[in-house]
Amino acid sequence: MENRIKFPHLKQDFAASLVVFLVALPLCVGVAVASGVPAELGLVTGIVGGIVTGLMRGSSLQVSGPAAGLTVLVFEAVNEFGLPALGVIVLAAGLLQLAMGALKLGRWFRAISVSVVEGMLAGIGLVIIAGQLYSAAGLKAPASGLDKILGLPGAAVDALGSTEALASLAIGAGTIAVMVGWKRLPKQVQTVPGALAAVVLATVVTLAFGLPVATVEVNGLLDSIQPPGMDAFGELADPAIFGTILAFTLIASAESLFSAAAVDRLHDGPRTEYDKELMAQGAGNAVCGALGALPMTAVIVRSSANVAAGAKTKASRVLHGVWLLLFAALLPSTLALIPLPALAGILVHAGWKLIPFREIIALWREHRGEALILVITAVSIVAVNMFEGVLIGLALSVVKTAWEASHLKLEIIDKGAGPVQAYLSGNATFLRLPKILDSLEALPQDRPVELDLSGLHHLDHACRTALENWAERHSAVGTEPVRVTEPVRVTEPEPVKATTAL
Repeated sequence: MENRIKFPHLKQDFAASLVVFLVALPLCVGVAVASGVPAELGLVTGIVGGIVTGLMRGSSLQVSGPAAGLTVLVFEAVNEFGLPALGVIVLAAGLLQLAMGALKLGRWFRAISVSVVEGMLAGIGLVIIAGQLYSAAGLKAPASGLDKILGLPGAAVDALGSTEALASLAIGAGTIAVMVGWKRLPKQVQTVPGALAAVVLATVVTLAFGLPVATVEVNGLLDSIQPPGMDAFGELADPAIFGTILAFTLIASAESLFSAAAVDRLHDGPRTEYDKELMAQGAGNAVCGALGALPMTAVIVRSSANVAAGAKTKASRVLHGVWLLLFAALLPSTLALIPLPALAGILVHAGWKLIPFREIIALWREHRGEALILVITAVSIVAVNMFEGVLIGLALSVVKTAWEASHLKLEIIDKGAGPVQAYLSGNATFLRLPKILDSLEALPQDRPVELDLSGLHHLDHACRTALENWAERHSAVGTEPVRVTEPVRVTEPEPVKATTAL
């Protein structure tokens, strides 16, 4: 009775932790292999995400671990700086997250345009799909995202001419088919996660038929953990590594906090404390970096599975980390039985789910500018790299916002006799100066002008100065001075229009 009082939701949390463990296990291994690091390092990150981050305050029901969204960035970092430097990058990113959380910057990540985030995920999804299609066929993928996509037709020709490649592709395609069809099976069957069932079936088929398919290389948990040494910290002398650290920090933080917002919509429990959640992610990444493991983020797949399984407290995610630790310690040899194309199939499926097809269609119908930002961000990530692609998306988002904020309407009324009347309404900023001046300079020079600015919500210094200069030029040829109705001051108790001559 006393234990029930201390842990009133222990039964629900225990059951949920087993479900999350079964969902996380194949994803941890698959993300590690796709990132070009030992499979055990994916498990290490999952363990830290469960036990370290799971114990901390922030979002009580979301689950952290290695994420498909960082696969491309990790792969690029390992290729450029080497595996030993990965720990330094992840450690530095974790410390930055801790600092940002302490400075209460977590809430500001909610200000990032959703189109940029979805474009980032879509671009990552495309690169993952293209890269893992090579892995599914047992072929080596090109380095850049664009080369991966452009090289697919040639890879298909090579695969068709190889029995081993066809067998490997069959395992990968079968894995995807099982995962897609698993949701149509009875609810009782679906208590086993589709990804786990697909991997187990692929492993059984590979062993039963003796297929010539590559399997996961096992190094042992302790042998895979390589804390960064002094040589690895020496990579900090390369300025290029700081861009990678910043990319890890910003993308991991944004993905985690957007995931937290999504998880909050799935349950009625305590809401996320964003700054504390950012610090929890930072602590987890700092530990992962010290162990030389993969970076972590909150993962919506595991988090939604946690909520759906009935979790009530953070105990479920902590226990899932314990189960991962026990598996890694007691059953590591079973990893060597898993076919690589099965893991590639899981990542292809995960990459597909990262592409927001419905959101793109909805945005195109209602907000085409946002849809274009999403698409351009995704294409930039594929064509260039993830960090620069995200920066391009953010820049476009800022430009679009500035352009919309400077919305301006100019109406000119010319009755043929008397003064020409010009009405400006909206926000007059320097971004709209060319339009304003072109229209005003086209007015007849020999006619008086009345310029009504009372409809303006904002008139910046650049516009005011430009209007004053135009008025002087217009009056210089002997025409009556331009009469201007100033914008209404909202602070005045009884706003009135004041007419002055310039």
